[in-house]
Amino acid sequence: MEKILVIDDSPVQANLLKSILEDTYDVTMVHTAESGLHYAKTGEYSLILLDVIMPSINGFELLTLLQKDASTQHIPVILITSLSDFQNEERGLTLGAVDYISKPFHPLVVKARVNTHIKLYQYRAQIERQATLDQLTGVANRRHYNTVSLERWQDAVRLNVPLSICMMDIDKFKIYNDTFGHVAGDKAIAAVAGAASARLQRATDLFARYGGEEFVTVIMGGTAADAFEHMKGIRQAVEDLHIPHNEAVSPWVTISAGGVTLVPGPRDSYDMQLKIADTMLYDAKRFGRNQVVWYSDTMELWRERK
Repeated sequence: MEKILVIDDSPVQANLLKSILEDTYDVTMVHTAESGLHYAKTGEYSLILLDVIMPSINGFELLTLLQKDASTQHIPVILITSLSDFQNEERGLTLGAVDYISKPFHPLVVKARVNTHIKLYQYRAQIERQATLDQLTGVANRRHYNTVSLERWQDAVRLNVPLSICMMDIDKFKIYNDTFGHVAGDKAIAAVAGAASARLQRATDLFARYGGEEFVTVIMGGTAADAFEHMKGIRQAVEDLHIPHNEAVSPWVTISAGGVTLVPGPRDSYDMQLKIADTMLYDAKRFGRNQVVWYSDTMELWRERK
């Protein structure tokens, strides 16, 4: 159920709006602009109904604050007001409101306008999600990875916590495509992505398709040994899918993975660490494939198979 925030200093008006909408939406009421701004910043709301005439901070001023804040500027705002003159309506729309509802309001009008803007919000959110996802696998795409990986890196530097970067790809994938065809190859890529992403569910985990049959993972927190063991579990989960490979190569589709863990400092480079992870992936291939090779900033090296 979509959540709506009603900001109105009149409990009577706020309760009336809630009674109109609560059968369809989860409605939260607050009676001051300060409380409204606090609740809006939680990021939980799909629409805000905002009274214009309020003490201390009026609706126009609060709308300006909401539009300036990155955490709230995406939330559509409908202004509720008894000011029906053209100048005030133009002011509200210019400041970023998506619609106006004049007092006294009619329940059917309120429902119709709210429903319209909720649907628009849902459509926009869906489009934005699709822009960050790889169409074949449903995991993050390269574009999203480029943005979020640097955010994770900056967070790790600021918080002085470990960050692990892992590169992995499907072993002998060209032979798989040549044997079974590209349609089967796409299905194998999607299945591998599903198995890996199912084991990377924390909010700070980033798993993305890097290109072709190659994937990249960024994990915040934990030791190098923790990351190494986690990636071993992912490698095993892919093998356990038992997707048949060319028998001359391997009975099943498998992956190789290489990674690095460090506590990054201001002078460290994300791109350099990504290259180290890629080198570890190369070593995993060189050592026989279907294994994980890991390196830490304490110069420790782990190999899954000797």
